[in-house]
Amino acid sequence: MVQQENMMGVLPIHKLILQMSWPIMLSMLMQAVYNLVDSMFVARVSDEAFLALSYAYPVQTLLVAYCVGLGVAFSSTLSKRIGENRMDEATKVIGHGFFLFLLGWVAFFLFGLFLAPGFLRSCTDTDQVALMGADYLRICCCLSIGVCIQFPIERILQATGHPSGFMLVQGSGALLNLILDPIFIFTFGMGVKGAALATVIGQITGALLGIGLLFLYRRQMPMRFHPVKLQGSMFREIGVIAVPAILMQSLNSVMSLGMNAILRLWSETAVWVLGAYFKIQSFVFMPIFSINNALISVISYNYGAGSKRRATQAIRFSLQLSILITAIGAGLLWLAASPLLVCCFQASGEALTLGVRSLRCACLSFPVATVSIIYSAAFQSLNHNLYSLSVSLLRFLVLLLPMALLLILTAPEWVFMAFFFTELIAAAVTWLLYRSVQGSALAG
Repeated sequence: MVQQENMMGVLPIHKLILQMSWPIMLSMLMQAVYNLVDSMFVARVSDEAFLALSYAYPVQTLLVAYCVGLGVAFSSTLSKRIGENRMDEATKVIGHGFFLFLLGWVAFFLFGLFLAPGFLRSCTDTDQVALMGADYLRICCCLSIGVCIQFPIERILQATGHPSGFMLVQGSGALLNLILDPIFIFTFGMGVKGAALATVIGQITGALLGIGLLFLYRRQMPMRFHPVKLQGSMFREIGVIAVPAILMQSLNSVMSLGMNAILRLWSETAVWVLGAYFKIQSFVFMPIFSINNALISVISYNYGAGSKRRATQAIRFSLQLSILITAIGAGLLWLAASPLLVCCFQASGEALTLGVRSLRCACLSFPVATVSIIYSAAFQSLNHNLYSLSVSLLRFLVLLLPMALLLILTAPEWVFMAFFFTELIAAAVTWLLYRSVQGSALAG
């Protein structure tokens, strides 16, 4: 543990961020490949099948939002305890974190078992789409225990200086998913049920591998394999960070639901394009989220250790790197919008014309969005969680949905420009909030 603490507190910031980020980045890119290939297979089943996944997407993002939001609190609290060299307390954080993740699985199990069909019927009037979407969600939600165990394990590996373990856990599940997808979807003729089954098997496999890694590295980690007495004070400490973070992440799900409803005022083709856009843009933003994950641990550790200067340097370098990545991604998407839609989603006619225009409009927002994403990680690590929540409210609800509705009513073919206008205003507000934090928490 001493060696890992020295790395977090002494290694030059640019090397530290890259060293912490690249395994997570690689595993997340593998996850993005899985998401895209999964959608490609489903799109080859039928347009209705892909549309069913588009309507199921908000619930999937809600599950991920719970895990990511709780993971932010878990990672921040754990990294801070390790930075302060309070290992007994770090063990308690791990026990309480696992309890909360499993509690989330129970909630989504109940949703998948009882509420999935009603949710899909509220989204679409097409019976076949509603039936396929309900089948997909039932499997993904009821068997989501894999992802709910995988998330805390990844954060433990990351916080204790084992980012390559993060890559193995997430990457192995994504790889198995890619192998099983065509077998279940086409060979066994299971359609969207096969896609869902491949997803959960991959997640459970990743979780099992993660448990093995924790046992392998157990002597280097602040954890003991015995029951932890649950304490209200620990739940409150984690909850203070987790609740705003979960709400912030959940806004993406609410945004997806809102955008689907707004686009349906025009046509379901626009909903189809939005589903394709979410799959493609993940290739650009997965690396940014990996930097974000690493940044939270780096800031929390160094802030806990009293090194505010290193925390500031980490934020600055992460922002510069993220803008560079998203600018390259936006340029590539602008040039390759048409072949991507044709090759990956079998787009043609109206869907292709609308899709190319929409992707080119939306990709303009990529470099601008990084300002809000990176500074939000700083807010979360420095206990300014309401700032992160406020920025997310602006990005996903307060600005985006009214702007999209206005464009649908006036110039529907340009509705995806709402992403760019929203991110531009949100970035300006985020920068002002960060200036106030920089003058207080990071002063000195």
